[in-house]
Amino acid sequence: MKPRLKLAESTFTDGILSLSQHDGSYSISLDGKELMHSRANASELLLGSLGVARLKNETSGRVLIGGLGLGFTLKGVLESVQDRTIIEVAELIPEVIEWNRTYLKNLNGSLLDHPQVKIRPVDVTRLIQEAEPHTYDAIMLDVDNGPNAMVADTNASLYSKNGIRSICQALKHDGRLVVWSAGPDQGFEKRLSRAELKVEAVRAKAHSGAKSPSHFLYMADLQDNDKKRK
Repeated sequence: MKPRLKLAESTFTDGILSLSQHDGSYSISLDGKELMHSRANASELLLGSLGVARLKNETSGRVLIGGLGLGFTLKGVLESVQDRTIIEVAELIPEVIEWNRTYLKNLNGSLLDHPQVKIRPVDVTRLIQEAEPHTYDAIMLDVDNGPNAMVADTNASLYSKNGIRSICQALKHDGRLVVWSAGPDQGFEKRLSRAELKVEAVRAKAHSGAKSPSHFLYMADLQDNDKKRK
């Protein structure tokens, strides 16, 4: 059996994040608990493609990904948009960006240098709060194990009533929010609905060969007032 090799780690206020390699695959863990694995990428790819599905016929757009991880959400977006769409990726932990440029270069790390991609080494919560109104066609969030603050305490405000309001303000009038979750969260789903978003809980497989879905993608669409009345 091939040994599990720790490639790098980063200590920050909320714990120790580590990057490991085993038998040609990669994983990122927080305090020893695995957050993501390169072979379990189906839900992240779906997060990216679902997030920009409304843009398929558009020649340009601007979207925001919260959380770089192993780069699969970014890959899903790039495979689904036209060549004039700008993709911003907000990543709070600088080391994760560096790992993608070095250890993960041959996984998805090369995508960071794609001309449509802008890497933002900032807290996505702050980026959303400071965005001009109606900036983004889509916002995709995968910064925790779901709509709760696991990786960083500052993420909690993202999923609150005020956080959802800030997201809605940053989205264009027919924009879309998609949030990755390891499991169901009815409270978050209700908060989205109360914000007058059209909400759908999409079941997602962890990997393409899985027999059944194990994760959730909370997809929430803004609608123009005219569309709401119809």
